[in-house]
Amino acid sequence: MAMNFAFMEGKYNGSTITILGRNTMFSTVREMPVIDSSGLFRFARGYVQARTHRFDPGSGDAVVEYNCYVLHY
Repeated sequence: MAMNFAFMEGKYNGSTITILGRNTMFSTVREMPVIDSSGLFRFARGYVQARTHRFDPGSGDAVVEYNCYVLHY
């Protein structure tokens, strides 16, 4: 899975964090690395933990919580 978190307001407006990794939907907690960043997060390192709270196999809709842990300079 590849995902970009883009900040639209406040101190981090215009900054992004990019995540890339295997997202196994049926695992309780998944961990994916931060692979790139921009703006105030330039040279950031970190990871994301994803937890699925609800998943509907018929529609493919899901409610997923993402906790992002980032170290930046």
